[in-house]
Amino acid sequence: MNDEAKPVVLCVDDEENILSSLKRTFRPLGYTIHTYESAVEALRFMRDNSVNVVVSDMRMPEMDGAQFLEQVAKFWPDCVRILLTGYSDVASTVAAINKGNIYRYVSKPWDDAELKITVQQGLEQQTIKRDRDRLLKLTRLQNKKLSELNESLEQRVKERTEEIQQTAEMLDLMYEELKTSYKYMVPIFSSLIEMREGACQGHSSRVADLTVHVANKMNLPQEQVDEIYYASLLHDIGKIGLPDSLISKPFVSLSASERLRFIKHPIMGQAALLSVEQLSNSGDIIRAHHERMDGKGYPDHLIDDEISIGARILCVINDFDELQYGVLFEKPLSLQESKAYLEENAGTHYDPEVVAAFIEWLNENPDYLEDASVLYLNSGDLKPGMVLAKDLSSKDGLLLLSKGHQLTENIIQKIIAFENEDDKTYTILIELESAPDFVSAI
Repeated sequence: MNDEAKPVVLCVDDEENILSSLKRTFRPLGYTIHTYESAVEALRFMRDNSVNVVVSDMRMPEMDGAQFLEQVAKFWPDCVRILLTGYSDVASTVAAINKGNIYRYVSKPWDDAELKITVQQGLEQQTIKRDRDRLLKLTRLQNKKLSELNESLEQRVKERTEEIQQTAEMLDLMYEELKTSYKYMVPIFSSLIEMREGACQGHSSRVADLTVHVANKMNLPQEQVDEIYYASLLHDIGKIGLPDSLISKPFVSLSASERLRFIKHPIMGQAALLSVEQLSNSGDIIRAHHERMDGKGYPDHLIDDEISIGARILCVINDFDELQYGVLFEKPLSLQESKAYLEENAGTHYDPEVVAAFIEWLNENPDYLEDASVLYLNSGDLKPGMVLAKDLSSKDGLLLLSKGHQLTENIIQKIIAFENEDDKTYTILIELESAPDFVSAI
């Protein structure tokens, strides 16, 4: 055992035979043991050395145990203090408890096993307190740093916490009424999942809406459309067990070990729905929504028609939405770039019929097309006076600036600071009318 890692036990008693006995008691435990016959000498030692536990006799000349432990409590409050006392020292023991705030007292003659356990428990409590204090200190420093970056973040966190609490309370109140109808429960669970989606918040709702349009475009039966809708709302349920650090990274930037963990989420998603018979087919769709037509998908490497039509539709729409939020690649793509990506990978990654039906539906619904009055800029291109065309959020989903906010030099610098903090480059949507100089320069 490394000496630096050994707990240090200081024994103080004016009788040499008692100190020898204490040494024999603690030696098998591997502690570093120091003994002193004088409380004054023990205090001098403690001024220059770290001590974890003090075991002190009550009756000693020059300075008794109560006085000694009072000094220890005053200058080394984290040190575990144990008092050895005789049955006739009741009054002195009370004084030691009051003044020295001792951890425990042990009557003489002591039981070796009991004394060992007492010291071990004191050390465990000391470690727990030290870890707790360290975590509290770290939490305070992190909270202070967040507060200094932007006071509005604290309010946003508070609002998000309240939203989660309100949702939980709502679920408690509605459970008895809703438990007989899974059709009502699915959107509620979907909203809870979306609370972890950070900057991509609303992803499941957007995907579910578009999959229904595509399924209807392809003239699928209503029962099948419903199964695809429920699968789309819950397709990320398997990510609940993944850490935030993994979910927030673009897929292409994941390490090999992180990918192995990440690609299990479709299996976990299906497993989460096994007990709900009505969602069995939706669970099958969730399991297969990352399969590819060429067999290079996961988790089962299915090909072509081995993949259900529901999973093929969900695969296209899920990727289409994630492409625009920087989930698949480190840089978000525009709507037009995302459409082009689907068409380029039709036949290998995606079902060509699904891609064709989706593109046709988008062309028939121009509200979903890219707004030509919007610029997609990096933070380095921003200028004072430009106006946001879309809310700007951090990678954790915290709202930084609202749509319509006019940028100043100070705000631009804060955006750059947040990029450094998140270690992520933002794509900022700017109203074209607010950046005439930028357009003319192009």
